[in-house]
Amino acid sequence: MFIVYAIPAGLLAGWLTGGRLDGLTSLRIRFAPLALVALLVQVLLFSALGEAIPDGVARAVYVASTAAVLLVVLANLTIAGVPLIAAGAAANLAAIVANGGAMPADPAALATAGVVIDRPSNSTVLAEPALRPLTDIFAIPAGVPFANVFSAGDALIGMGIALLLAIAMRHSPNVLRGVGPRNQSDRPR
Repeated sequence: MFIVYAIPAGLLAGWLTGGRLDGLTSLRIRFAPLALVALLVQVLLFSALGEAIPDGVARAVYVASTAAVLLVVLANLTIAGVPLIAAGAAANLAAIVANGGAMPADPAALATAGVVIDRPSNSTVLAEPALRPLTDIFAIPAGVPFANVFSAGDALIGMGIALLLAIAMRHSPNVLRGVGPRNQSDRPR
């Protein structure tokens, strides 16, 4: 849920720097439907519907859907902010794969966030997780909206999303992709 904060932060930053929401309409994300389907699969996987799926299958589907999202992100590396998103997504995928298809969550971070893993979840608690610094070791404290645990990868993804939104509000896709200026005021002098 840490990433949920990135959207309003990016929109606010874009607005404070003179951007407009209509700048977002010209942003083109290659293969966006694939990422949306993969994320929808994860939502379903970690809902009550996921309880019927055997653990091994659920973990394999989680890894595959996370890899699909990473592939979409990599296909859009030329867009401002996306390299940060890619670094975060790669770090998360590495931690998930290294730990058998689930993201380890630190028990102290879970306690700080007031989170109990008692349903299908992308998180698991392991005594000695592989790649521990890349796992969910940080927490948004209980009492704060969307309290949850998060990883360094999630923080990078959030920063990348905020940057992407803020810049997109101020520029056309051609400027975002380094192709050329949007108008006369964007041209170097």
